[in-house]
Amino acid sequence: MPRNPERRAQLADAGLAVLAEQGARGLTHRAVDAAAGLPAGTASNYFRSRDALLGALGERIFERLAPDEVVLAPLAERTPSVDLVVDYVRYIVERLLTRPELPLALFELRLEAARRPGLNEILSRTLQQGFDADVSFHVQAGLPGGAEEVRLLHFAIDGLVFDQLTPGVGRRYDVDAATARLVRRLVRED
Repeated sequence: MPRNPERRAQLADAGLAVLAEQGARGLTHRAVDAAAGLPAGTASNYFRSRDALLGALGERIFERLAPDEVVLAPLAERTPSVDLVVDYVRYIVERLLTRPELPLALFELRLEAARRPGLNEILSRTLQQGFDADVSFHVQAGLPGGAEEVRLLHFAIDGLVFDQLTPGVGRRYDVDAATARLVRRLVRED
C-alpha cells in the first residue's frame, strides 16, 4: 500500500512533539497516533518498529530545520569572511532556539541512540549526511576553514543550544555575542 508523504510528515511532527514533551520513554506508536489525532495503528503502519519511528523523527528534524532561501540569498552575496560565518552560525542558532522542540527532540534521539544499536545506525547516517552537507556548503561558499572548523562549530552550537534549553551555566548572557565569540575563536581568516 503506498504511503502518503503528508501523513508521514504529520506523524513525524506529532512524534517530535511527544518526544520533546515527554522524552523517549513517552514516545510510543499509540502516543504518536493520539498526538496526531489519527486512529490507533496509523503510526505503526508507517513506522514498523520503534527504531524506524525514531529514525524518521531524526530525518524530520533536519527537514524542519532547513534554512530559508530568502534569508540565505543576501548572505550568499557577501564576500566570504569570518564575519559571514558568524552571521550564518547566528542564523543556525536562531533557527534552533526559536523551535526548541526540535533540538530537544534531537538530544533525546541521540541519547536513545547510545543505547539502541539499530537507532544508532539510522541516526548516525542522518547526522553524517547533515554534517557532510554543512561542510559542502561551507567549502562551496568559500568560507574560511574547512571540515574541522565545521565539526568544532557543531560541537560549540550543540553546547550553546543545550545550555539555553536545559538548566545550564546561566541564562544571563547574550547568545548573539557568545555565538560570535565561538565562531571567531574557532574559525580564522586564511
